[in-house]
Amino acid sequence: MKLELKDSSLLKTQAFIDGQWVDGDAGETFTVMNPATGDAIAEVASVGQAETARAIAAADSAMLEWKALPAGQRSEILERWHALIIENIDDLAAIMTLEQGKPVFESKGEVMYGASYLKWFAEEGKRVYGDVLPSANDRRSIVIKQPVGVVAAITPWNFPNAMITRKAAPALAAGCAIVLKPAAETPLSALSLVELANRAGLPAGLFSVLPSSQSSKVGGEMTSNPVVKKLTFTGSTPVGKLLMKQCADTVKRTSMELGGNAPVIIFDDADLDLAVKGALVSKYRNSGQTCICANRLLVQEGIYDAFVEKFAAAVNDFRLGLGFDADTTHGPVVSKKALGDIDNIVQNAVKQGANVVTGGKPSDLGNCFYEPTILTNVDDNMSIFSEEIFGPVAPVFKFSSEEQAISMANDTEFGLAAYLYTENVGRIWRVSEGIEYGMVGVNETAISSEVIPFGGVKESGQGREGSKYGLDDYLETKYICIGGIQR
Repeated sequence: MKLELKDSSLLKTQAFIDGQWVDGDAGETFTVMNPATGDAIAEVASVGQAETARAIAAADSAMLEWKALPAGQRSEILERWHALIIENIDDLAAIMTLEQGKPVFESKGEVMYGASYLKWFAEEGKRVYGDVLPSANDRRSIVIKQPVGVVAAITPWNFPNAMITRKAAPALAAGCAIVLKPAAETPLSALSLVELANRAGLPAGLFSVLPSSQSSKVGGEMTSNPVVKKLTFTGSTPVGKLLMKQCADTVKRTSMELGGNAPVIIFDDADLDLAVKGALVSKYRNSGQTCICANRLLVQEGIYDAFVEKFAAAVNDFRLGLGFDADTTHGPVVSKKALGDIDNIVQNAVKQGANVVTGGKPSDLGNCFYEPTILTNVDDNMSIFSEEIFGPVAPVFKFSSEEQAISMANDTEFGLAAYLYTENVGRIWRVSEGIEYGMVGVNETAISSEVIPFGGVKESGQGREGSKYGLDDYLETKYICIGGIQR
């Protein structure tokens, strides 16, 4: 379909380096596809190592003046960027839906969510406090915080707007410059964002965007270049581990938001309707393509059948379709490869004894659509118990006791998000403290916002994004000792 924008200049296909729109040095491009139709949307410039090095050098130069600006002046530019995003929300959402596939109402929600980080860190950047420490009489000990340096960022395709602002906002607010490589599946959202940052008055060089089909060349320069002081990444755990190894040679600061295997634990004293509603949103939002989505539904045996019945009835009301259609509730997955991976997980579970309650196969709509699926008769010996599904598939496991639920929830190398439903106050505390996750939702699955520290433990990553803690990852702590005070 043809994309009609109110402001057609937001649709960019070149790289943005040092304040200029440029082609790749070799003139290479790659095709961005619409996952709902399989149609080509645009040919986008593909950059490599040399362009990445130039962007890093420009960032280093631009930071000299940027970090010296009063925080209030940096804040004003971030506020203008925020206002421009809200002003252009319809176009930004349309671009996202076209290249990523999610329904346009979800895209608008993401744009609002992404913009909230700019607003938040525009304020938090003015609150970077230090300390004066108690010292001996002839000296004073002072602690100050300074920007960490040039930041390299690599972002995913599932949230192509918010995963960028969640990194760029704190970096810029802290006084850093940022060089970004967006996912090859969804570069257009990133390029529209940097266009608006440029219009907001962000100085040249502070924010470069490097679309590329050559991830290893761009990423290799980011991790090896000594000018880069920090790398922030959202994506899979295997790639995150590789990037951490590559950053070790130059001892870069890293923050990683990696894979998840989120349980939703539903106890027999839960509000069943509330639990069904929360599990539906968590599991099927963005067609299951979120790192904190419900990956395993753990339901106590006394309410298991009643939960599955209510859950399935609600899932059967979903409507797959194009993201721009008004009655569409869920769009496609991102690619044919992703659909194949999802179907392999489902078919393997069925071979191991799982029952398909609803769905269980690719949709007749074709391309990248997979039917919303529920699986029962699954247990923790099956491979689906430990796999990150990243699709619209809900395996519903049964447990008997609170202790078993905690053990099942913790039986994974991941530890990003977890959820539980219960009306028992004591159980809320016991389970929340007993499960090994960085974020826990109690009687709620919509837990993410700009004011909370988003991040995981174990192999789900390190560092936190959002909240007052999110600025710390972009700051260094410096101690200054002043002697001879009493002379």
